[in-house]
Amino acid sequence: MAYETIIYEMDNTIAIIKFNRPKVLNAINKKVIAETRNALEAVINDKSIRVLILTGEGEKAFIAGADIAEMKDYTPLEGKFFSRQGQELLFLIETLPVPVIASVNGFALGGGTEISMACDFIYAADSAMFGQPEINLGIIPGFGGTQRLSRLVGKSMAKELCMTGAMISANEAKDIGIVNKVFPKASLWDETMKTARLLAAKGKVSLRAVKETIDRGYDQDLRTGCYLESDAFGICMASPDAREGMGAFLEKRKAEFKGELL
Repeated sequence: MAYETIIYEMDNTIAIIKFNRPKVLNAINKKVIAETRNALEAVINDKSIRVLILTGEGEKAFIAGADIAEMKDYTPLEGKFFSRQGQELLFLIETLPVPVIASVNGFALGGGTEISMACDFIYAADSAMFGQPEINLGIIPGFGGTQRLSRLVGKSMAKELCMTGAMISANEAKDIGIVNKVFPKASLWDETMKTARLLAAKGKVSLRAVKETIDRGYDQDLRTGCYLESDAFGICMASPDAREGMGAFLEKRKAEFKGELL
């Protein structure tokens, strides 16, 4: 399918979605949401895909927020619907059956920070900037920012960022727990691909089990979370990947994981 606001491409078993509105710093509008959702559904339906990377086209931005020109005349009902559309897109990212890496190459503000937080982890260029500046427009984050941010950095830090609208550097974002790793901009993509290829060589069943167990157990008490882990551990044992991985270990060779999710 041809897209207007994103680029969808493949690098072997790694899918890549690039937000592609560089003239407006990849600002999100309804079409970006619809096209990204379509691409995510293609990822779900393609069993050859083992990892997804989200990044921004151009030199300046991952996503610098919502398209204010489109949003400024929304009625309250239109605003709520736009917010829900964005939230559902992020839930889809969060629950994809494969690992999702945000490769943040520039400004990740508003919806950009929100989308990156819905990914499994974030690699950022040292020039990247993060923030929830919606307060400066007289509104609040609408794609789950108040909720995911508080779960990542704690209530008081989330309140400070959302109430002040402050932008923080990639290194500051790493220090408070939003970003996993920061790289020089020139090496960000190579480092992202290095990790993507590492993940692509792992078993799909066990990767999904890690993702689901951590996500579903995060808001549970420890004992409930551990029960979820035991169930997932048992399911992994039913996969041919478990036999392959353990057999390769004992035979001192590299494992070749070929298990499928369905």
